[in-house]
Amino acid sequence: MNPDDPITIQIIASALVYASEEMGIAVRNSAYSPNIKERLDHSCALFDRHGRLIAQAEHIPVHLGSLPWGLRATLAEIERSDERTERGDMWVVNDPYLSGTHLNDVTVIRPIVREGVLIGYAANKAHHTDVGGMVPGSMSADAPDLFAEGLVVPPMRLVRDDRPVEHAMELFRANSRTPQARTGDLRAQIAGNAIGERRVLELYERYGEPAVERAVAHALDNSERRMRAAIRGLGNGTYRSRDVMEDREGLPNIHIALEMTLRDGDAHFDYAGTSPELPYPLNAVYGVTLSGIYYALRAVTDPAIPMNEGCFRPVRVSVPLGSLLNPRRPAPVAGGNVETSTRNADVVLQALAQAAPERVPACSGGTMSNVMLGGTRADGSAWSFYETNGCGMGARPDADGIDAIQCHMTNTLNTPIEAIERDFPLRVTRYEIVEGTGGEGRYRGGNGLVRALELTEGRARATLLAERHTVAPPGALGGGPGVCGAHELERAGAERSSVPAKTSFALLPGDRIVVRTPGGGGYGPPQNHGASGG
Repeated sequence: MNPDDPITIQIIASALVYASEEMGIAVRNSAYSPNIKERLDHSCALFDRHGRLIAQAEHIPVHLGSLPWGLRATLAEIERSDERTERGDMWVVNDPYLSGTHLNDVTVIRPIVREGVLIGYAANKAHHTDVGGMVPGSMSADAPDLFAEGLVVPPMRLVRDDRPVEHAMELFRANSRTPQARTGDLRAQIAGNAIGERRVLELYERYGEPAVERAVAHALDNSERRMRAAIRGLGNGTYRSRDVMEDREGLPNIHIALEMTLRDGDAHFDYAGTSPELPYPLNAVYGVTLSGIYYALRAVTDPAIPMNEGCFRPVRVSVPLGSLLNPRRPAPVAGGNVETSTRNADVVLQALAQAAPERVPACSGGTMSNVMLGGTRADGSAWSFYETNGCGMGARPDADGIDAIQCHMTNTLNTPIEAIERDFPLRVTRYEIVEGTGGEGRYRGGNGLVRALELTEGRARATLLAERHTVAPPGALGGGPGVCGAHELERAGAERSSVPAKTSFALLPGDRIVVRTPGGGGYGPPQNHGASGG
């Protein structure tokens, strides 16, 4: 077979992408926890023998952007420990300073070996609902360091000779409030990687090594060419943007500063001036920062460019060590993966808006509005629940924003009511779009949502982690801001009281948490609204 045949090259490249998607289907279908099975909070990708990303599924941006960085760091750590990755192995890691996000995101890596030769890696990352720590859900609003956030796992074998390593499984079980779900979700990740390996080996058998290697090289080079051309299309220039995050008291005291330089097909992102790392969990490890850049750049240039290592070649990133976006170990990082990643995407998008205002929407709600609940039922059994909630998407240059949608760095679903009430001692008493929360403009921002959860039995602890409760999501080019989000607590039928965006508290049966998410900003002056706008 001619390895340079363009049709064969395209078939192989497309097959690798679908293999990644099929990995995700296997993880979803095999998972135990609703967070993975129902919300699809997992991501899958394939890498070549050099650790270069060659294909990925359309899963979670904050996972996928960090996976290449995390895989290389993990493999380097394995090599430093004098271990070897062998056929039939899988390795597991959740240390954010290696794997690239936060402790809940457990990464599983399988080397793909053919005829005794390493040819690549299958890898996936999934959010485990509970990995220990101060609070159920393992995402405290005030953990002082990484170790208070939960179990920290360095690279270790999860599978040897195609059999799960029981002591590794037991380590996760012993450090989780929901051990059965941990075992089930880890086995689901093992299944996903097995599918990836199988599909890659099938391509080698069908087309031969020269054709597959050529297709991979062509795909990487093609993505690089297209990305450089897209960056050139934005023109040359230096653009600066800034935004704020709210501290634990709700004050806008945390700053992200960016200087973006576009020059002859290259893009340099410099975060000098960003706030120093914090003594609570809003820090974002370097892999998370990369994720926001990669996501925003592809969204504004050409989302059709195949996502692989070639897309990253034109990009350089400078982030001060010890800052919010590149903290030193063991700074706590649970919220950096969800909230700070979202604000970083906003900052990058606003810099790109200066180069291409006709391509960038107004700011979306700007938060994942995380809810962590857990405790014991009346019979003493433990449970743990986690979800993010959709917000209002910012209005687009040619259309209104979308209501109640997961925006930017997440690509998950809201948990179905049926799944919540089936698996947890919770009742959903309200779930609807909040009209009028999107910003005014020629095109209106999308509306946020409201979700009310009532504890039905036992005892529980709630942790809320959100943004945009003080500083509203801004509009674009004269559009109005979206309405801020809010949290409320109703104690067993009493009047509601406001609770902070970042907090943790105990719950008794009948207590009800109400989460209202922000709306997106509007686009263009309201007085010039179009037919679909206001």
